[in-house]
Amino acid sequence: MKQSTPEDTFIYSPSVWLLPLLGVLSFWLVFGLQDLLNLPLNAWGIEPRTVVGLRGVLISPWLHADLNHLINNSVPFFILTMALVYFYREVALKVLVYGIFFSGLLTWVIGRTGNHIGASGLIYVLFSFIFFKGLMSSYYRLTALSMTTILVYGGMIWFVFPQQDPTLSWEGHLSGLITGLGQAIYFKTNNYTEATQFDWQKPDFDPQADPFMKHFDEEGHFAPVEPEEVVEEDHTSAAITPHVQYHYVFIPHPKTDGSAHTQEHKTQS
Repeated sequence: MKQSTPEDTFIYSPSVWLLPLLGVLSFWLVFGLQDLLNLPLNAWGIEPRTVVGLRGVLISPWLHADLNHLINNSVPFFILTMALVYFYREVALKVLVYGIFFSGLLTWVIGRTGNHIGASGLIYVLFSFIFFKGLMSSYYRLTALSMTTILVYGGMIWFVFPQQDPTLSWEGHLSGLITGLGQAIYFKTNNYTEATQFDWQKPDFDPQADPFMKHFDEEGHFAPVEPEEVVEEDHTSAAITPHVQYHYVFIPHPKTDGSAHTQEHKTQS
């Protein structure tokens, strides 16, 4: 499993909102065409344990009974898909595609006789995956996301149990919940490295040996340490003095034979 940092993975891009938006628009486009052209598309839903009903495994998320059904599915799908793409970018498409297939197939196996339609099964896949994967990650941001998800959509859990409302496909909800949990276990995501830890946060930190902590007295008051005096060498005494060389040259006197005197020439170097 790849080691990574949140800065490497949690990167915002237009795909965070573009993919959910395209999904919602596709729901509305199918619904609009069905209503405008009076197409009997809803008959293509999941019909459990029938061969013809298998076609609904892949297309049922795009089929909705009425406008209210469509709106109720569009909002949570958009929000949960945004969270999926941002926090689990590497597996987002796999979760969506496999989620549609396996939740639909499981609904086909366990569902009551009838016609199961709507994107609610996929929404339960997203809800389940985000919640359980965040708890499994042991990373505080993803755990916080799990808690937020259960806080906002936690009431959905009651609709995975048999309902008195015969129009509610609790089997589809349960199938989505199970599929999301299975994908959270199966798909491996990044192991995030620990956040940077300062020296004073480490268990073996010794305040007595820390240069900064030496500025505090025993009562915890800040006491600046006087800098040690630096003795600068006085180089003035070692200033270079010119070196004088003396040259003596014998010159005979022009008026006196044999007499001579010396002439001193002084040069400086």
